[in-house]
Amino acid sequence: MLDGHEVIVCDNFFTGRKSNIEHWLGHSNFELINHDVINPLTIEVDQIYHLASPASPVHYMSNPIKTIKTNTIGTINMLGLAKRVGARILIASTSEIYGDPQVHPQAEIYWGNTNPIGPRSCYDEAKRLSETLATAYNQRENVTISIARIFNTYGPRMHPNDGRVVSNFLIQALANESLSVYGSGQQTRSFQYVSDLVSGLKRLMEANVSSPVNLGNPVEMQINELALEIKKLLPNSRSEIVFMELPRDDPRQRKPDISKAEELLHWRPVVPLSRGLRRTLEYFKQEIDTN
Repeated sequence: MLDGHEVIVCDNFFTGRKSNIEHWLGHSNFELINHDVINPLTIEVDQIYHLASPASPVHYMSNPIKTIKTNTIGTINMLGLAKRVGARILIASTSEIYGDPQVHPQAEIYWGNTNPIGPRSCYDEAKRLSETLATAYNQRENVTISIARIFNTYGPRMHPNDGRVVSNFLIQALANESLSVYGSGQQTRSFQYVSDLVSGLKRLMEANVSSPVNLGNPVEMQINELALEIKKLLPNSRSEIVFMELPRDDPRQRKPDISKAEELLHWRPVVPLSRGLRRTLEYFKQEIDTN
C-alpha cells in the first residue's frame, strides 16, 4: 500500500485476528472482505497472494476437513479467479510437504516423505495437492503461478495460542510456566523472521518462476537450543524445561536449501534469530499488558 498498490484482504478469521490489520482500516488503498475462499470470490485484481489456511498443527488438526477444503476447493477458486481476470497468483505452500525428510537439507527436487493418513496429513497432503492444482492450471490454462514452500516463520502478530514453538516458549516464559519440549528436543527447525518471508514472497511474485521455491532460513537449530535462547532473553523467568511425549509424525529435521531462491530471486534472510526473538518478545509483552 505504501508503494501505491490497492490491497484487498480476504479473510474468514478462522485463525487470523482483525486487530492485526485494524491500523489499515480506513486507508484509501485498503479494503477488507470477510469471506471464506471455499466459496467463490468475484473481484478484479492483477495479483493474488493465496495465503489462506491454518498453518500451525494445533489449528489445522482441530478441523482437518476444513483444512483440506481450504487448500483444495479454496485453491481451485483462487486459480479460477486468476484465470478469469488474467492475474498472477502466488500459492503459499509449506515445508511440511517434505514430511519427515530422508534428505537433508531439503531442496525443491526432493519429493518428500509424508504419511497420507497420519494426523498431519490434512495439511501436508492438501498443500501437496495445491501445488499440483497450480501446476495444472499453469500448464493447461496458462495461468501465471508462483509456488512458495514456506519454512517455519515467526514474528509479531502471531496468535499467542497458535501452538507454534516460538510463541509457545515465549508465552510460557513470560508466565513463568514450564517450557514444553516434545521428545528429546534434539529435533531441528530453521526459523525465519516474518519480514524476511514477506520480502521473499514479493520477489517471488515478480519473478518469472513457476516451479516451487523454498523460502526459509537455512540456519538450523535444535529445539533444546531454542528453549535456552528464550531463557536467555528472560533471565528473571522461573521457567524450567520439561520434556513431553513427541507427537506422531513430528519431523526430526527441517532445514531449507535456499540455493534456488538465492540464484533466481537474489534473496536470503537477513534478520538474525536473536533480533527477531527480541522483537517478537516485545510484541507478546504488549499483548499481555493490554489484555
